[in-house]
Amino acid sequence: MTATLENPTAKPATEHAVRLAGVHKSFGQGQRSVVALAGLDLDVAPGEFVCLLGASGCGKSTVLNLIAGLDKPTAGEIELNSSRPAVMFQEAALMPWLTAAANVELPLKLAGVSRSARKTRTGELLELVRLGGVGNKRPHELSGGMRQRVALARALASALHTSGESASRPSLLLMDEPFSALDAITRDVLQAELIRVWRSTGAAVVFVTHDVREAVRLGERVVLLSSRPGRVVQEWQVGEGADEVALVDTINHRLREVISSHAAA
Repeated sequence: MTATLENPTAKPATEHAVRLAGVHKSFGQGQRSVVALAGLDLDVAPGEFVCLLGASGCGKSTVLNLIAGLDKPTAGEIELNSSRPAVMFQEAALMPWLTAAANVELPLKLAGVSRSARKTRTGELLELVRLGGVGNKRPHELSGGMRQRVALARALASALHTSGESASRPSLLLMDEPFSALDAITRDVLQAELIRVWRSTGAAVVFVTHDVREAVRLGERVVLLSSRPGRVVQEWQVGEGADEVALVDTINHRLREVISSHAAA
């Protein structure tokens, strides 16, 4: 079984899955207000894998929250041309009393998908993340890496479920440092698995990380944000056959410049 879009390689009907134009975000009021984002512009094409990179506190997670609709920008525009975005966080955040399969099935159940259809879809997604044999296990019976696979399957269940007008819109998956709490070996395995799953589904991905190597390994495009307040300062395309070692060095150098200039301000 596989979980794919009907035609993930077809030319999308829209030019972007999400577009942010001149987005500002402030928290608080008056002298105590904190400006998290200041004039951020970002386009993500349907099916594109974009990594947001930057120092801690630069607004990366704020960008995801705004795209997901969990918060509203103070100013600027966010145009969403995707189905409802699905979000995957650093912690798996699974329901401990539900089995792995029931956790994956939950967003489909909430969306009103029929029992038979969601059981079929859940089985496909667990197979896609290589957990076909553990659907009856609860989170405490799974390793950290396996729990993140379940969380990925659950996010895909939400991102790839489309109906009505949204059926023709591209899928969008938002990921906030989902592998940072895992050991190095498990992280490497799940990075490779994520690339495989992304290619299988055709979903657009916005992936937040502070790890330059992870960004270069995963992303088709790496977007560097300035230190707070966040705005895009530079982007790099990561094509097939790219010299990843050289690109990591280049981005690390630029990141250090951004952090140094902020500290000196």
